[in-house]
Amino acid sequence: MLLLMILLFCSLRVVTAQTNSTGSARALDALLQDYAYRALVRPRTRTGRVYDGVVPSNLTGIMVSAMRLRSGSLRRHGFGMYKEFEIPMGIVEKPYVKRLVLVYQNLGNWSIVYHPPPGYVYLAPVLGLLAYNASDLMAKNLQALRINASGQPISIKFSDIKSLPEGPVPKCVSFDLNGTFDFSDVLPDKTCTTFQQGHFSIVVESTALSPVPSRHGKKNNSKVWIIVGSVLGGLALLVILGLLVLLAYKYKKAKKMQHMERAAEVGESLEMTRVGSTMAPAATVTRTQPTLETEYVP
Repeated sequence: MLLLMILLFCSLRVVTAQTNSTGSARALDALLQDYAYRALVRPRTRTGRVYDGVVPSNLTGIMVSAMRLRSGSLRRHGFGMYKEFEIPMGIVEKPYVKRLVLVYQNLGNWSIVYHPPPGYVYLAPVLGLLAYNASDLMAKNLQALRINASGQPISIKFSDIKSLPEGPVPKCVSFDLNGTFDFSDVLPDKTCTTFQQGHFSIVVESTALSPVPSRHGKKNNSKVWIIVGSVLGGLALLVILGLLVLLAYKYKKAKKMQHMERAAEVGESLEMTRVGSTMAPAATVTRTQPTLETEYVP
C-alpha cells in the first residue's frame, strides 16, 4: 500500500511538472507572437519577406522572426527556405484564413527551460514554426492555426549542433502545442522532418553521454599521484619535526624541574666541627645573640 502511494505521488509530480512546462511554453509562444508581429508593423509590409523581431532583455538568447504569406500561394508553391525550415507545397491551415503569418522561433539557451526533454540532452537549440491569422497585425494572444503538410513533409535543417563522441545515436524530437513530444530518426544531413507546426530539435539520451577516456590518462594519473605523494610526504615530515621539537621541549623542562627539586632537598650546607670525638654540623652564624636577663636594659 505504501509503495503504491509513493508511485502515485511520483507520477502526480511528473504530470504536474509537464503541465507547468506546457503552460510556460504556451505563454512564451503568445509573447513571441506579439514581438514578431511588431516587426511587421511598418508603412509597407511585403508579402514573403522575413522580418526579424526584437525580444526584451530578459529573454536574451531567443530569436524571433515573422513572414506574411497568402495561404493560397503557400499551398500551391510552398516557400523554399525560411530560416532552417524548408516549406514544401501542399501546406493547408485550419481554420482557413486568406493571409497568415509564419512565426519563427529559436529558443537558444532557453530551450531546456521551456521544453525540457526527460532523459535527454539537447544537441541543438529548439526551433519553432507557428502559424497565425494575418488579418490584424496589431493583435495579441492569437490562437495558433493548425497547419499540415499534405504532400512532402516540412524539413528542418539544423546547423548549430554540438559535437558528439561516437556511439550515442541522436534523435529528432518534436513538441506539439499540447506539450506531447515524439522522436524520429535524424537524416544524414542533420535534418528532421515534420508534417505539422510545433517545436523541434535534436537530442541524445543523457545516459549515453559517458566520459571519453583520455589517451594520456595513465600519464596524467601518474603525475597526479606524484604530486599527491609529495604533498603527503611533506606534511608527514612537518608532523615529525613538530613532534621532535615538542619532545625536546618537554625533556628540557623535565630536566630543569629535577634540578630544582634536588636543590630544594639539599638546602644550605653546614660546616662540620668536632665535639669531643664526634664530628657534628655547626652553624657559622647565629641570627640572634644570647642575652642574660641581668644584662637586659629596657
